[in-house]
Amino acid sequence: MQGAGNDFMVIDGVRQPMSLTPQQISQLAHRQFGIGFDQLLLVEPSKIADFKYRIFNADGSEVAQCGNGARCFVRFVVDAGLTQNSEIRVETASGIITPKLEENGLVTVNMGAPRFAPAAIPFIAETQANQYLLEIGNQAITISAVSMGNPHAVQIVEDVETAPVVALGSQIETHPRFPERVNAGFMQILNPHHIKLRVFERGSGETLACGTGACAAAVTGIQLGLLQSPVKVSARGGELQIAWHSGDAPVMMTGPAVTVFTGTVTI
Repeated sequence: MQGAGNDFMVIDGVRQPMSLTPQQISQLAHRQFGIGFDQLLLVEPSKIADFKYRIFNADGSEVAQCGNGARCFVRFVVDAGLTQNSEIRVETASGIITPKLEENGLVTVNMGAPRFAPAAIPFIAETQANQYLLEIGNQAITISAVSMGNPHAVQIVEDVETAPVVALGSQIETHPRFPERVNAGFMQILNPHHIKLRVFERGSGETLACGTGACAAAVTGIQLGLLQSPVKVSARGGELQIAWHSGDAPVMMTGPAVTVFTGTVTI
C-alpha cells in the first residue's frame, strides 16, 4: 500500500498470528532482494480497541507511530473484511488513534495532541522552547522539536529541493540529544496555508512522504506564528491536509491510502 508515496507492506495478523525478526523485516524491505517498503504494518487483535497497530521500519526497528500508515491501516481492514465500520479505534504504542475512511476515498486520522515537553519527545534540553540550536559538526542549525507519537526535528529551509536532506538528515537522526533517534523534517513555507516538506525518517532514510512529519511541520509553523490551520503539505509523493487549533487540540490529518498489490511471500 502507499499513502502519498510512503509505501508499506501490510500483514493481516488477526487471521494469521505471526512474528518476524528484525533481520527478516530488513530482508523483506530490500527493494532488490525483497518486496521493498518504507515500513511494515502489522494488524493484530486488541483488548482495548478495534485493532492493534504495530509499525516496523525498513531496518527492522519497531516504532510507535506512522501517520501515512494509519490511513493505509483503515483502508486495509475495511477492504480485507476485518470490519464494516468506516471509523475505527486503533491501539498503537503511543495511544489510541481513530482513523476514518471518508466517502471520497480519502482517510482522516485523529493523531492526538502534539507534545512539546523535551522529556516527552524525548529530547535533551534544559527548558522547553519553540526552537533550539543543534550543533552538527562545525555548524549550529535551528530546529523545533515535537512528538507526534514519534520524535521529530523540524527546520525551516529556503528551498527543499536544494536542502541537504540526506547528508544533514542522517546526522540529525542520530544526534545524541535525541536518545531514541529522530525524524528530520525540512520545511519550505510557501504561504500561511501551504508548505513543501521532505523528511529523513529514522530507520528508513528519506521517504516520499511522512504523515507524522507533515503533522509535526504544520504544528511547528503554527506554533511559531508562520502558518495558519489548515495547512496543505506538499511532499514528493503527494499532498496531505493538516488541521490543528493549538494547545491540547488533536492534530487532524487527511490524505490518500491506496492498495498497490496483494500477494503472498515465503519467509
